[in-house]
Order: sequence, then C-alpha cells, then structure tokens
Amino acid sequence: MIVDLRIYTCLPNRMADFVKLYEEKAWPLQLKYLENCLGWYTTIEGELNTVVHLWGYKDQGDREQRRAAMAADPAWGAYLKAAAEGGMLIKMENRIVKEAPHFTAFKAKKG
Repeated sequence: MIVDLRIYTCLPNRMADFVKLYEEKAWPLQLKYLENCLGWYTTIEGELNTVVHLWGYKDQGDREQRRAAMAADPAWGAYLKAAAEGGMLIKMENRIVKEAPHFTAFKAKKG
C-alpha cells in the first residue's frame, strides 16, 4: 500500500472556512472516488492553520485511476473553483509514502 499524505496551509483565521468548504463539497466526492481515508486532521500545536489528510491506495496505478475518475466529475471542478476563489490557502503539498518494512512487521505482530 502507498499513502498520499496531503498537507494544506491556510491563511490565518481561514482554516475553519476551508474545512467547512471541504466538508460540504470535497469530502463526499473523495469518499466516493478515493474511498480509503486513513485520517483527516487539523493542527492544534506546531505549524498552525494546517490541515493534513492521508489516503491509502493499493499502488500508484490505483491512485492515478481513482484521482482521474474524481477529476472528471464536474462537482470536483466546482469544488476546486470555490476553493481557489475563496482565497483560503497559502500552500498545498502532497507526498507519496509507504510503510517501512519494520513497521509492516510490527503491525503484523500486533495482529
């Protein structure tokens, strides 16, 4: 499995607006197309105004297929437009990560 780690930095005092927009317009679509949300978080310490979410995929091909299907949905385009027009974000990052072998073994032992 690979994990798409997505990090969004919001303008000060705009994180709640971004979370609300995301919850209303993006969340239902991402659950429909991406399906495997591993976590969705907002920071309370450290670099503030940050949203982090993680999505699990079988492999890179699975990720590309799912994201392409979502991108083809007009509702996704409407969300992206609303997010851009809202002017809430400073920076967006994503990283593709995978489990280190010792962690895979640790999880297997925990059962």
